[in-house]
Formats: sequence, structure tokens, C-alpha cells
Amino acid sequence: MSGRYKHILVAVDGSKQSEKAFREALELAKESRGHLYVACIINEVEVAYSAYAYSKILAEEKANVELEMLKKVHDAREFGLKQITPIVELGNHKEYLTKIIPEAYPIDLIVIGSTGKGAIQKFTVGSTTDYVVNHAPCNVIVVK
Repeated sequence: MSGRYKHILVAVDGSKQSEKAFREALELAKESRGHLYVACIINEVEVAYSAYAYSKILAEEKANVELEMLKKVHDAREFGLKQITPIVELGNHKEYLTKIIPEAYPIDLIVIGSTGKGAIQKFTVGSTTDYVVNHAPCNVIVVK
């Protein structure tokens, strides 16, 4: 697989599976000397239905995610990667991972964990991973 993928998108959400996906994406990007895009999409629906003030929760969540992204970029640089683009957005995970980000960047591989933080929602909303596998415009690696 070395050198085949030059623009690798990895989805992170703080879950154990997304951390495994991040480590896998680091390895793949290093092998191919590729560009790593690290995306965390803040689910607007989850924030909107919080019992607290929407704007306060959103600001806190965004600050937490941006801090985590700084750590991811640092880890990727320490691992030896030179091209890293952090992506933090508010919206629908599925739409961002399969349409918006791949249209904005030349993504040729998506790396995603088999489950994420929203494991309970898997039954009511549908699995983000399943959706990405079936709708992505490029190859997808699912990390267990």
C-alpha cells in the first residue's frame, strides 16, 4: 500500500476506536509520505438537544475539540509527518466525511473507527461508519 494514498482523511471523535484509526492513519501517511487530514465534526444535533444553553455548550465543545486537534497535529509531527491539516466543523458527520471534505480536498482514502462515541445512536440514527463505507467517493479503511 506504500505510496498509493497521498491524501488520507481520518475521522476522530475521542473514542477508543477513533484513536486506533488515528494511529493507523499516521502509519499509512508516513509510509506514503502523504498528507494527513484529521477531522472532528461536532454533531450539532447532540449539542442542540443539551439541557444547557446551546451557545455555551457549543463554545465549550469547540474549545475542547480544538485543543484535542492541537494535540493530534503535535503527535503527527512527532511521528514524522510534515503535511497535516486539522479540520473542525459543526454539522452532520456523514455529510462532512463523504461529501464536503472530499470535495474540498483531494482525499483518496478515509480511515475511520468501527464505532465512535455515538454507539447508542447507532440504533436510532444509523452508523456513521456504515454510511461512510457505502457513500464515500474513495476507498475506506475501517479500524477495529
